[in-house]
Amino acid sequence: MLKTRTAFYFSKKEKMSSAGKVRPGYSTKNKTTLIRGGQAYFSLMNRLIMEASQSIQLQVYILEADKTGSEVINNLMKAAKRGVTIQVLLDGYASGGLASAIISEMRAAGIKLRFFEPIFKGGNFYFGRRLHHKVLVCDGKYGLAGGINISDRYNDMPGIPAWLDFAVLIEGEAVFELHKLCNQLYAKEKADIVELNRQQITNEGWNNLNCAVRVRRNDWVINKNQISATYMEFFRQASKEIVIMSSYFIPSNFFRHNLIQAAKRGVKIKLILAGISDIDIAKDAERYLYRWALHHGIELYEYPKNVLHGKVAICDGRIVSIGSYNINDLSALASIELNIDVNDQHFAQHVQQEFEKIIEQDCIPISNHTGIKWNFINRLYHWFAYTIVRFLFRIFTFYFRKKKIPFFTDVR
Repeated sequence: MLKTRTAFYFSKKEKMSSAGKVRPGYSTKNKTTLIRGGQAYFSLMNRLIMEASQSIQLQVYILEADKTGSEVINNLMKAAKRGVTIQVLLDGYASGGLASAIISEMRAAGIKLRFFEPIFKGGNFYFGRRLHHKVLVCDGKYGLAGGINISDRYNDMPGIPAWLDFAVLIEGEAVFELHKLCNQLYAKEKADIVELNRQQITNEGWNNLNCAVRVRRNDWVINKNQISATYMEFFRQASKEIVIMSSYFIPSNFFRHNLIQAAKRGVKIKLILAGISDIDIAKDAERYLYRWALHHGIELYEYPKNVLHGKVAICDGRIVSIGSYNINDLSALASIELNIDVNDQHFAQHVQQEFEKIIEQDCIPISNHTGIKWNFINRLYHWFAYTIVRFLFRIFTFYFRKKKIPFFTDVR
């Protein structure tokens, strides 16, 4: 049974060798910087857009035309008008509320804009499989990837702090991989492709960079399960500590089994979870798992200051995985997800220090005696929420479990 379930998480290129190691696939000529969500993130995003001279590729789950989104949209249109090639791919469900007038204005400015799989298309219904990643690539030189959508709630607004989330700024070889990925997802014909000269970009500065990075994807339809594989690597190879920040933490039984196996080997496991969620039933479902986690010696911390939306894991203060991947079946089996793995001790320790500050200054530790009411009524309610959410996950992912569907994007 274990071999069958392992195949669930590892594609052919990612399967474990006889030595028990997973092929790493890292590029080494990179530089990485941790970016916290909010004003710092959007200031950087807008600066990168404004300074781009050749191309901008933006792919995101949510783009709203509120104050934050309008600033990004206006900067994209300004860049297009000064001759920058701009390619934008938005999710057809989560960004479906973008007004037709704004879409027309963006296209009239010269922006190539498409929507990934609107919910209804040609008699088919697409819900579970969404374009969930969030990535910006400018000139093939700078890449910004994480879990942050483009909307006011992800930004610091007057009197309202941003949701807690993170991204990574990349310079170097891995950015060109992101550039190619954006082309792959967006382009339906040769004219759609953003053409960049790799050799020219290399000559402008890659040689002085030294950070190991790999781009990881989950897309069950095309047998990409790399982010799931990264988590399995962490669980099987960690020797000291794993710290996970996760929104919507509702892991599969297989994920839980491997997490517990790491804990049984003496690996300290810390989970930083939401205290406030934008989806109440998901938070209640998470709390059903608290007793299980505490029983196995896992440390639990809730972040109560605002919605926690981050998706980050740190292994042994040495490797970090950061991106759009939630620890639940929608990310594992349906949505198109993108994470960045950074194998660099300096970067990983910086991230860990930031997380330790969040735990110490902003979080509530959860135990069997404090923080959560463990009476029978609450336990029953959490079980009910967990059962409902897992049932919904099975409905949304059933089509992808049973049938391979074509990989395509659509134009709205």
